[in-house]
Amino acid sequence: MAPISLTFPDGNAREFDAGITPAEVASSIATSLGKKAISATVNGSHWDLSWPLEADASIAINTMKDETPALELIRHDFAHVMARAVQEIWPDVKVTIGPVIENGWYYDFDREEPFTPEDLGQIEAKMKEIINLRDPVRTEVWSRADAIAYYQERGENFKVELVEAIPDDGQPIRMYWHGDWQDLCRGPHLQHTGQLPADAFKLMRVSGAYWRGDSDREQLQRIYGVAFQNREQLKQHLHFLEEAEKRDHRRLGREMDLFHLQPEAPGQIFWHPNGWTVYTELQDYVRRVQRRGEYVEVNTPQLVNRSLWEDSGHWEKYQENMFIVEVDEEHAREKAINALKPMNCPCHVQIFNQGLKSYRDLPLRMAEFGSCARYEPSGALHGIMRVRGFTQDDGHIFCAEDQIESETAVYIEYLTQVYKDLGFSNFRVKFSDRPETRAGSDEVWDRAEKALLDATRAAGIEPEMNPGEGAFYGPKLEFVLTDAIGRDWQCGTHQVDFVLPERLDASYIGADGEKHRPVMLHRACLGSFERFIGILIEEHAGKLPFWLAPRQVVVASIVSDADDFCHEAVAALKAAGIRAEADLRNEKINYKVREHSLGKVPMILAIGRKEVEDRTVTLRKLGEKQTKVVALDDLVPELVSEATPPDLRPS
Repeated sequence: MAPISLTFPDGNAREFDAGITPAEVASSIATSLGKKAISATVNGSHWDLSWPLEADASIAINTMKDETPALELIRHDFAHVMARAVQEIWPDVKVTIGPVIENGWYYDFDREEPFTPEDLGQIEAKMKEIINLRDPVRTEVWSRADAIAYYQERGENFKVELVEAIPDDGQPIRMYWHGDWQDLCRGPHLQHTGQLPADAFKLMRVSGAYWRGDSDREQLQRIYGVAFQNREQLKQHLHFLEEAEKRDHRRLGREMDLFHLQPEAPGQIFWHPNGWTVYTELQDYVRRVQRRGEYVEVNTPQLVNRSLWEDSGHWEKYQENMFIVEVDEEHAREKAINALKPMNCPCHVQIFNQGLKSYRDLPLRMAEFGSCARYEPSGALHGIMRVRGFTQDDGHIFCAEDQIESETAVYIEYLTQVYKDLGFSNFRVKFSDRPETRAGSDEVWDRAEKALLDATRAAGIEPEMNPGEGAFYGPKLEFVLTDAIGRDWQCGTHQVDFVLPERLDASYIGADGEKHRPVMLHRACLGSFERFIGILIEEHAGKLPFWLAPRQVVVASIVSDADDFCHEAVAALKAAGIRAEADLRNEKINYKVREHSLGKVPMILAIGRKEVEDRTVTLRKLGEKQTKVVALDDLVPELVSEATPPDLRPS
């Protein structure tokens, strides 16, 4: 055989016979490496150890210490081992597909009886038996015809359909065996089942799924599993899930009586008094900060004729996400077609276009708490995090091209302070460039991308690149927050737009007396109030900062003789601007404390006969076991300071 040259990560190259496998290459380097090897990286692609090498290439041998390839293989092999376990326990079950997903995998099965939690335990036990067998994993390349015949003979109709859907373009069809069990798969896979970490996986749950995602096709059962490189990583992940469950904004929303959702208004929120208090407090804070940032606040219509959406480009690029409304207009031959606005930008251009603008008016910073509606598939809706009706802290800055850099710096400073005030001191910035579907010429996009990237770097930030994820009208910055348990949330955006001012004929008179197009900077800091409140709830596990808490203080009586002083305490707190209420029910104080703690009330003041005599209260803070006795007159000013929003506190 003709020799081929393989280049290793250290830069050294060696010659081998064509057709050598990565497994053989690993063993030629060291016997121990041959045993530890799990896969190879060949010219940047992930390779099975058994695939032959036919040409010169760069190669790296992967072991379990290489996190990215190791996790991919671990999770992929666990999917196969789980499917094998299911068919060994229930031979009549038909298998379909089992891809790797974040943190694990799933596999879809066709089985008449539903899987139970007890079944998952039985499957896990069988999987560990298979791992202990250390069965070899091998692969063969088959023709489409042979693969179809093989699956037809075994009654695996789902696999037949999968093979038939593979393009008949000469590409190999790989068949993998884990011991005597076989599956159709692209690979790569481990060398044997014993390489799987038997103590680092767990089957999580079962859900329904339609074959090929088509609701008109067969209903299947999907089993989800998670897997990691070792037991400690699995424990950390399960702890993370436990924390996330405790912090779930939907559960806390019920316990704190903040909001509810119901089928008659899918993707829209019924805000209760407690929740609306959080909403308006947050909105008032943003309004004050925007005013200090010299924004002018506007308000624009929610229902707008399609002609404006056609002019802006949204009708062509975004119509599938818009709610369309047809109206019989008087004296009109045809129905008027309108759309609920999915965003505010075209309407803000209409305000800019009223009256002549001069270069002296720029930059013009325009803000709106804009109520928008976007169609989201019902399966994508998630509490108040993913909804169809929402309000943005939206803003648009109309400026000259040479003001992009300074305005970007000012906005990043603004956003940094807002996030800090709300408890997020760190964030990452992504730079999203031109998407495949877009408006405007490449020359315009070149200018916009360069301007935004230069401005971001001038502000001292080197962003992560996020290719192809820009808006259809311009590139954008995405500001990503990390919460208390390590989850990322993309909230703020900042976009440079040369397209919309051109399409909607926006102009200003320059210093030269001629008309010029303004640049439009689209920006939102929180994104949507609904989603950001959900993030805040989960970040703080419901224990919102005192100034945002909807019920700041509950004054609870221990005996009925204390009722009058309880009323006096509540009145004093309310007069000082504290959200306070009395709990005078004929219940034990421990019961009241438990109930209000579940509702995440930050402070509970207990008053009994002793407190009445001394004009004191027994203070219990949420999450603290210790209590302290404080004079009411001393406590009120202390709480006033704590209840002051961060932007109004002395610097």
